[in-house]
Amino acid sequence: MSKKFSELLRESFKSNDTEEWLDIYFTRPIGLAFALLWARLGVHPNTVTIASMFLGLGAGWMFSYADLWHNVAGVVLLMFANFCDSTDGQLARLTGQKTLIGRMLDGVASDVWFTAVYVGIVFRLYPQPMPVIGAQWGLWALLLCAVAGLVCHTMQCRLADYYRQIHLYFLLGKSGSELDDYESQKAIVDALPEKGAFWDRAFYTNYAKYCRAQEKSTPEFQTFYRNIRAKYPDVESMPQALRDDFRKGSLPLMKYTNLLTHNLRATVLFIGCLLDIPYIYPLFEIIVLSAIYWHMHRSHEKLCRRLNAKYGN
Repeated sequence: MSKKFSELLRESFKSNDTEEWLDIYFTRPIGLAFALLWARLGVHPNTVTIASMFLGLGAGWMFSYADLWHNVAGVVLLMFANFCDSTDGQLARLTGQKTLIGRMLDGVASDVWFTAVYVGIVFRLYPQPMPVIGAQWGLWALLLCAVAGLVCHTMQCRLADYYRQIHLYFLLGKSGSELDDYESQKAIVDALPEKGAFWDRAFYTNYAKYCRAQEKSTPEFQTFYRNIRAKYPDVESMPQALRDDFRKGSLPLMKYTNLLTHNLRATVLFIGCLLDIPYIYPLFEIIVLSAIYWHMHRSHEKLCRRLNAKYGN
């Protein structure tokens, strides 16, 4: 705690390659300021994460209304939920209070926020007329938000997170990345006792499924990674030329991982709700963010295919 604010802030960045400017200059400084306050008051990181869930639920409720002030309240609540999401990790590192339940809660928090947002938009749109057509939205609002949330949002965020961790792995090594695989996580589950390890089993089972979904969507990377690991036991033993080559090809794609996470989608959500055209947000996810997703995915797979031909055989 004796370090300067600027030093603590720099330490909270994973790398210049993967940080988004809005997080660097806005979200993380505010999150760190809150983290220092909560640390002084003795607040546990898990409490902050749970608070973010309630803030996100409140935001979704506010967005179900069509008037301006409810929507302004929704914007403020979701912004504070995001500050809490930045704060909890920083607070856990500052106080040494990292826990398994904390990791579980942190992974669930943003899902809770956006589930509430989609539900709020469905209730808001349901009785309203569709643009141009004039017919009532009705169940079409539910279908629109279900496709945007359950299909597009989930797929986009999962792959963006995976590509970011892969980039950090080749850039900083294992210690600087959270890159995991299904087999190792499944092995942890299998080694846990059947009784007395409920939370552990719940976390690692769910996390193993998450890793498997990431791996199934990236066949070219899996082939490249498997061949490289067969030649080099860990990233630190890989030739620097290989790591540099991967970074060079992966770096241009990091802007897409940032576009597919929180800030852009929250901005479009805020604009759509404040202008009383909330359907713009799920349509933006389905059309624009999906196009970014497919371009990012195709480019990354092409990169891995090239690097496998160069280094993997």
